[in-house]
Amino acid sequence: MAIIGSAQTVKILILIVRLKVVALLLGPAGIGLLSLYTSLQSTVGTTAGLGMGSSGVRQIASVKGEEQALSRVRRVLLAAHLVQGLLAMVIVWVLREPLAEWLLGSRQHATAVGLVGVATLLGLLSTAQTALLQGMRRIGDLGRVTVLGTLVGTLAGLACVWLYGAAGLIGFVLVQPLATIAIALRYTSRLPKPTARRPGMAETWEIWKPMAKLGSAFMLGGLATTGTLLLIRSLITQELGLDAAGQFAAAWGITMTYVGFLLGAMGADYYPRLTEVIHDRAAATRLMNDQAQLGLAIGGPVLLLLIGLAPFVITLLYSAEFGAAATLLQWQTVGNVFKLASWALGFAFIAAAQGTLFLLLQVNFNVLFLAILWLGLGPFGLVAAGPAFMVAYMLHFVVLAVLAHRLHGFRWERLSLALLALHAGLALLLLALTQTAPLAAALASPVLALATGALGLRIVLIKTGPEGSLAAGLTRIYATVGWPVEGRT
Repeated sequence: MAIIGSAQTVKILILIVRLKVVALLLGPAGIGLLSLYTSLQSTVGTTAGLGMGSSGVRQIASVKGEEQALSRVRRVLLAAHLVQGLLAMVIVWVLREPLAEWLLGSRQHATAVGLVGVATLLGLLSTAQTALLQGMRRIGDLGRVTVLGTLVGTLAGLACVWLYGAAGLIGFVLVQPLATIAIALRYTSRLPKPTARRPGMAETWEIWKPMAKLGSAFMLGGLATTGTLLLIRSLITQELGLDAAGQFAAAWGITMTYVGFLLGAMGADYYPRLTEVIHDRAAATRLMNDQAQLGLAIGGPVLLLLIGLAPFVITLLYSAEFGAAATLLQWQTVGNVFKLASWALGFAFIAAAQGTLFLLLQVNFNVLFLAILWLGLGPFGLVAAGPAFMVAYMLHFVVLAVLAHRLHGFRWERLSLALLALHAGLALLLLALTQTAPLAAALASPVLALATGALGLRIVLIKTGPEGSLAAGLTRIYATVGWPVEGRT
């Protein structure tokens, strides 16, 4: 976990620098066009991949000690991604003109849209390579591929943009997966060569079918998000232009990066633990409350800081041209308070193997977000994307809480509700202040973040215990100031 976590941290830092340079070179319109290309690639790649990157990892890991079976799975995994990627590439190229018109309102970028299909093929081939490394538990190699692939792809992509301007953005999209393939091949080539004969069509089908069946659940869940995001970006572009799409992409990138990183790190341990106790309602309820409390305690103060300092963060990470993105980011950050609270509940449905219900819940948020935005975009313009995200997550939170209670007997603990009320109340207060007195909000948010951070750190110490020199030292500090860390909250 430490290796992958470190690799992901470095990757995020490289991505931040990458977008900063693109923003300086091309402005909001460039970021908007890039976001449409990458969103189309993600949607097509998610669909064509059938989730076999995830199911393939499981399949490889399950037959790791059986050389003949492992060889067959490796061959089928690579062949499946190649064939599915080629099919996706052909479809995107054939439909490049109507796709360009739908996404951008004209056929001016039809060739570049068609080349997104090539990027999709390359992306699927890179997924096959990284799935092989992960399934074989070559975690160190996977971390190196993550960092080096991102670094090489960034340097090559920025060179394309530097030399060709906006026309180089499609080159930017193409070199990212190509760099990952080149780096990954260096490590996968060191693995033992497959020894089994190439499977025939019937045997290939028998290996491919269960991987595709299992992967389809991952695919549909991912498609609910990537597909909705593509629709939203297309809607904004057609209604308001590429500049507006760039403003939305800037706010969305920051909104998803911090919270996604935090929840991803927490979920790695939480999901298996919840799966073990999901049929013990008391234990599951206690664990879900603990996780919601940790999420709010750790993430809440940073969200409060982000609301007040959003204009400075946007200028730092992008440029002063992205001023409209700051307002979106502030609204979306309030929505993320409810995301932190509801995230722990969503895992209950996966842990209980209620895959269909979990998929419907993912679709629920995306449909709410898209519907509210569609209604508000005409009358209010781009700013509607912020309240749409916030209201959609508030409603989604209510739906999750009701279903978790009815199906798993979940009940909120007093501390969970107190933390949610505290952070949601302060977030809404800061949001209102940003609209009337931005400087006061910028001054107040660090103070509130420090205060809630001190409370949150104490809660984390209570939940995790004072083990380790750092935790023990912090525990002594709290005892010194008359706020001892003891007992369960």
